[in-house]
Amino acid sequence: MTKVKFIALKNYIKGGFPQEKDFETKEVDLDETLGNNQILVKLIYISVDPYVRGRMSEGKSYIHPFKIGEAIECGGVGKIEKSNCSKWKVGDYIANNQFPWKEKFVTDGNDQGLYKADKNVAPLPCYLSLLGMTGMTAYCGLTEIGEPKKGETLVVSAGSGAVGQIVGQVGKIIGCRVIGIAGSKEKCDFMTKELGFDVGINYKSPTYKEDIGKVVAQTGVDIYWENVGGEITDAVLPHLNKLARIPLCGVISSYNKNELDVGPRIQMYLLKASAKIQGFIVFHYIDKFPAASKQLAEWYNQGKIKDQHSIKNGFDQVVPSFLSLFNSEHLGKLIIKIADE
Repeated sequence: MTKVKFIALKNYIKGGFPQEKDFETKEVDLDETLGNNQILVKLIYISVDPYVRGRMSEGKSYIHPFKIGEAIECGGVGKIEKSNCSKWKVGDYIANNQFPWKEKFVTDGNDQGLYKADKNVAPLPCYLSLLGMTGMTAYCGLTEIGEPKKGETLVVSAGSGAVGQIVGQVGKIIGCRVIGIAGSKEKCDFMTKELGFDVGINYKSPTYKEDIGKVVAQTGVDIYWENVGGEITDAVLPHLNKLARIPLCGVISSYNKNELDVGPRIQMYLLKASAKIQGFIVFHYIDKFPAASKQLAEWYNQGKIKDQHSIKNGFDQVVPSFLSLFNSEHLGKLIIKIADE
C-alpha cells in the first residue's frame, strides 16, 4: 500500500464563484496490485480548465457532474510505473483528458482516452495544450465551424488564453487578419508581439466598444470565436459580415453568475447577416483528432505556432490555480507540475 493524496469536490456549487472551502484534499491507501490490462500511473502534470466549473453544479449539461467525495477529473500527463497491459511499458508517458486530481492511480490501459505523450515530438506540457484537448478544441472548432479563408477577419475573445492563443495562430497561418480581445495591455502585447495577431484590444478600456468598431470598420467580422460572452460579445455582433460564422466554445463570463445573464438579443444580428452560431463540444470531432494533432505538431516543430504555458508547482497549487482561471491572471494554458518527469 502507498499513501496518495487526491482532491475532491466537497459540495455542489449552486451559483457564484467556487471557493477553496468547496474542495477537500484526502489521503488514502493505494493498492498497487494490477489486474489484467491495468497500469499504475504517477501524475506529472495536471490541467485546470474552465469547463470543470460546470461539473461542480447539479443540473442538465453535456457531461455528468462530479461525485461528491471522489477525485475531480481533468486533463493530465503521467508516467507509467507498473504495467500489466501490452500497449504500454514502464517509463512511457501518457495523457488523458480525464485523469483524476490524484498523485498516483491505477487505471485501465485499454482506455480509449489514453494517448502517448512523446517528448521527442514536443515537451510534455504541450500534450495538455496544443496537442491535447485545448489544441483539438481550437483547431477543430475553427476549421469545422469557423471555416476560415485567406483574407477574412477573425476576432478571438480571450485571445491570450489557452484556446484563444491557438485559434488566433491557426487563423494567421491560414491567412486571416486576426484581432484578439484580452483584459490588459500586457496580454494585448503578448498577442501581437509573441503570437503574431494583427491587433490586440483591451476589453477593460473605457473605449472598448469604439475600439472594436474602428479596427473592423473597413473589413467587418467574418468569424467571431466565442470564449467569453457578455458585454465583450455585445460589442462585436453589430459588425458581423454576411454569412459570418461564430464557433461557440465557451461563455466564461456567465459560469459563476447567480442568475441568468441578460443582454442584447442576438437574433436580429444573426438574421441580418445570415450568420451562423454553433455551440460545440470538442469530442464531437474525435474522428478529426489524429489529423489535427499531426498538423499542429508539424506547425509547432516548424516554428509556425507557439504554445504558451503558465506552470505552477506542487499538488497544493491545483485548487488555487483553478480558482485563478476566473480572474484572468495568466497567459496561455495554466498547468500544474505535480512531480518531476
